[in-house]
Amino acid sequence: MNILKKEPYGPARWRRGAARAGQSLLLAAAFAIGTGEALAQTNGSNSPYSRYGFGLLSDGGQGFNKAMSGLSYGMRNGSELNSKNPASYSAIDSLSFLFDAGFSLQNANLDANGRKINARNTSFDYLTMGFRATENLGISLGLLPFSTIGYSMSNSETLVESTGEIVQTESYSGDGGLHEVYAGVGWRPFKPLSVGVNAGYLWGDMTHTIMASFSDASIASRRRQYTADIRTYKIDFGLQYEQRLGKADWLTLGLTYGLGHDIKSNGLYYDQLISNNTVSGDTLVAHDAYGLPHSFGVGLAWTHKNQLRVGADYTLQKWQDVQSPQLLGNTPGGTPSYAGVKGAYTDMHRIVVGMEYVHDPTGLRWRDRIRYRAGFAYTSPYTRVNGLDGPRDYQVSLGVALPIINFYNNRSLLNISAQYERVKPQVAGMITENYLRISIGLSFNERWFMKWKVE
Repeated sequence: MNILKKEPYGPARWRRGAARAGQSLLLAAAFAIGTGEALAQTNGSNSPYSRYGFGLLSDGGQGFNKAMSGLSYGMRNGSELNSKNPASYSAIDSLSFLFDAGFSLQNANLDANGRKINARNTSFDYLTMGFRATENLGISLGLLPFSTIGYSMSNSETLVESTGEIVQTESYSGDGGLHEVYAGVGWRPFKPLSVGVNAGYLWGDMTHTIMASFSDASIASRRRQYTADIRTYKIDFGLQYEQRLGKADWLTLGLTYGLGHDIKSNGLYYDQLISNNTVSGDTLVAHDAYGLPHSFGVGLAWTHKNQLRVGADYTLQKWQDVQSPQLLGNTPGGTPSYAGVKGAYTDMHRIVVGMEYVHDPTGLRWRDRIRYRAGFAYTSPYTRVNGLDGPRDYQVSLGVALPIINFYNNRSLLNISAQYERVKPQVAGMITENYLRISIGLSFNERWFMKWKVE
């Protein structure tokens, strides 16, 4: 499709539009903030950075570790579900049925060159359950978010033509994301060692749209849209090894591996002109253009008297080896091509440290059973923006777990955490994002399998 010949007013405008398309979308977002255009509320994300890759990746935090910034690999407790290391399922109490669900409330502050805008949204965080199938063998099922896409912004400018002034508006929007449903098993073949696996199904839709329109209705609008429908499997393995340091102290080493593979899903690119309710244009297909990275995790947790837990995690995701759909140069026939290529991503590194303290986990007084938690996380980007690494992510979190006590059960918890997250670009002029997030989760621990004694 040769869009430069579609409109008498078009050539200069489309050349300018093509040049702008090659610039960073984040610069357009900065214009949007500078002209006072508000970002629309979306479920889970208001970030222009969700334009890239699969969007904003979930940290996988659950009720017990949200306030510890997602600390997980070495965490092992029979009264909590830790889906990030399936080896932990083998510790589930034999009398318990575990149910864990949570959501978050978020306020985002986006800052571009000193101009700020606020946006609020909510998000579903997780839904998991687990129980012990037999001695040393635990089962877990769950629904988890994998990534989130959500942004809406626009920029307008006045063009002076021989016929007068014409306002051109460019809008950028995206929505969607990926979700995972999994079934997992954790087994302890002998006392120090546990192994586990999660087998999941990953699915979701992704849509990104760039729309250029004019105040003169006789000029055709141009819509460029990138879409994908992702459907694939996801497999993660875990290992935990416990080492006693004495009667009151022990260390737990956790290792994880996520299987990377190509995804047999296509990416679609639409380049369309819209005039007088008529749509014309081209559709390009990038076949089998996506993939998941190989991921590796290692963590160490120290436990003292079941009162204090301190740990650290390191995660590496090999995104650099993953392909994504890209618009390529014109073919000999003069039309562009759309295909999966490598180079749009970079390897992601994540470091987490966290701790939890409870005065007396079996105490008779309610306040003695409150759990206090804190954590810090640093995450490097996995996406590139105009060939440069994306923003870095810093997170600090605090929270408590409040016991829910009734006449037959005192093991369920209401988890409340506050997280401050700062997304800092590495290039001047891009958007800095600040988030204040409140997460609430219920860890429901009931003695469903206990045999009651009848007098």
